[in-house]
Amino acid sequence: MDRVLTLELVRATEAAAMRAGRMMGIGDAEAAHHLAATGMHQELAAAPVSGRVVIGEGHMADGQALFDGEEIGRGRVPVDIAVAALDGQKLVAQGQPGAVSVLAMAGRGDILRVPDMYMEKICVGPRAKGRIDLNQSVQDNLRHIAEGLERSIDDVTVAILDRQRHQDLIRECRTAGARIRLIHDGDVTAAADAAIEGSGTHVLLGIGGAREGVLAAAALRCLGGDMQARLIPYTERERQKGEELGIHDFKRILTLSDLVRGDDCFFAATAVTPTPLMQGVRYFGGGARTMSVVMRYKTGTIRFIDTVHRLNASSSWSVRK
Repeated sequence: MDRVLTLELVRATEAAAMRAGRMMGIGDAEAAHHLAATGMHQELAAAPVSGRVVIGEGHMADGQALFDGEEIGRGRVPVDIAVAALDGQKLVAQGQPGAVSVLAMAGRGDILRVPDMYMEKICVGPRAKGRIDLNQSVQDNLRHIAEGLERSIDDVTVAILDRQRHQDLIRECRTAGARIRLIHDGDVTAAADAAIEGSGTHVLLGIGGAREGVLAAAALRCLGGDMQARLIPYTERERQKGEELGIHDFKRILTLSDLVRGDDCFFAATAVTPTPLMQGVRYFGGGARTMSVVMRYKTGTIRFIDTVHRLNASSSWSVRK
């Protein structure tokens, strides 16, 4: 894959973020999501790749843009694409921080296809690589992570989705002495933050979306981090969907190389609302300003891109005319 693809990815996440950002605080999460998916689809349709959406926004029958299995792009380079056009749509609707538009790309067949179900995850940065094990207790994992970070457990900050199902996990982290950052929605950026020095987050723990887990794996692979995951089918239908995609052992621990394979992958994200490392979309007369991050595994490159978009009247991003 060519390095010029990095800018193509950023254009797609920027388009999604600028459209969704217009809905900040309006209270309509579905509208924000629809606008993001439409904007991302428009840019990817013109990208110089022969893309296949393996982690998408739904099924073709649902009428969604970027549906699972959609072929997209105008080039000849065969790639698999995973998207979350708007990770944190409730955050946008409520005007809260932490919403992003996210996209990952790898060679054909290199991104694990997973159904829409839950996934147990533990994500860390490079200094804690090789020190995590989902089969061990929370306290043991935190102790090993702290050793890798060369600090005590009470200097470790754990990001956890603020859900009822995590009450026991939160209690175990507090008992171990770790600091906790509860996140309301969207755990892709929290997983990536765990691998970026200075983000204030050292580990992501808990149960979240499986598809978001695959996107997080792409980011962590580019960042040199580590991750273990386990799929959790709560219903027989979810189990059947997994088996249709070739997944039969749901007790198996999935590693980074299981989730995103091959010798190269890209990850891009644009902030819709502010994140710990990026400002959200800011609008001004005749344009907007975005902040994005784009990474590549093969080169180890991580670029933060601050972009000013001058938009004419015909390309207005306003959704209220």
